[in-house]
Amino acid sequence: MTTLTPSETAIIPEIPKRGMPVTLITGFLGSGKTTLLNQILKNKQDLKVAVLVNEFGDINIDSQLLISVDEDMMELSNGCICCTINDGLVDAVYRILEREDRIDYLVIETTGVADPLPIILTFLGTELRDLTNLDSIITLVDAEAFDAEHFQSESALKQISYGDIILLNKVDLVTPEKIKEVETYIQKVKVGAKILPTQYGEVPLPLILDTQLTPQQQYISIAKADAQKEHEHHKHHHHHSDHLDNDGFISISFQSDRPFDVHKFEAFLTEKMPAGVFRAKGILWFNDSDLRHIFQLSGARYNLHADQWYSQPKNQLVFIGRNLETSEIHSSLHNCLL
Repeated sequence: MTTLTPSETAIIPEIPKRGMPVTLITGFLGSGKTTLLNQILKNKQDLKVAVLVNEFGDINIDSQLLISVDEDMMELSNGCICCTINDGLVDAVYRILEREDRIDYLVIETTGVADPLPIILTFLGTELRDLTNLDSIITLVDAEAFDAEHFQSESALKQISYGDIILLNKVDLVTPEKIKEVETYIQKVKVGAKILPTQYGEVPLPLILDTQLTPQQQYISIAKADAQKEHEHHKHHHHHSDHLDNDGFISISFQSDRPFDVHKFEAFLTEKMPAGVFRAKGILWFNDSDLRHIFQLSGARYNLHADQWYSQPKNQLVFIGRNLETSEIHSSLHNCLL
């Protein structure tokens, strides 16, 4: 039997048993991912949570909805840290792992048009497998916006098929019949899916954190098969999904240091919004208000929520959809400016 010196025994408890737990939040455009993320941050109690936000578009709106941001990584008001992922997911995770203060939990919010598999394989097919523990993939589904057209998106179907827990969100906006219809569809895509009905992404955290529901071995096998193919073909293979090309989604960004006329902007929303817009969000500055307005549009529904500015007022908007003309949207928005 080997005897440990006092210094060696002191090191052992600091080694995490299963690595830093990681939860992946995915779901189609407008399903409520940022709302769920805020619920987790609000109810995490003594847990030290790190957040990675992945945006589809040039302007990072979501991290500003968590708190005002200037740097790539920042302290959130409740002691969490947030980092914007562009290309460097592995780098971002290492930056969190290397922090002096130990992080209890990592939560990643993907874009609404993301295929979760490349992110899953980043954790289970690389050296991160030994440092982290992919705990669960949570997929949000918007009960109100759900229809067959909505799911002609390859990424939306993949989000459900890879989900360990499906949060059927916004159930307060639909009939029991619609809920049943959506649940039946989800069960076809993912047999045996664990479905939780929610409003505003409110769910008890023990139901979604530290569940150990991700079938890790299954994904490790996929990663090994991919590595074998790469070796056989002698070429560099990225876990790149062409779902964006297949789905035909594009993102259009708009920024301005001039305020909007509120009446003109409302007229744009009701009369000139292109039919191909699935999702829009932004931070808005109106001429008749000292407050910033958080704008969210999902399908035909939109809302504005006012709070304080944390930075110099300006307009920042992102539109995501199919068959969109950048010049048309930019022209309409320029006409709303003072």
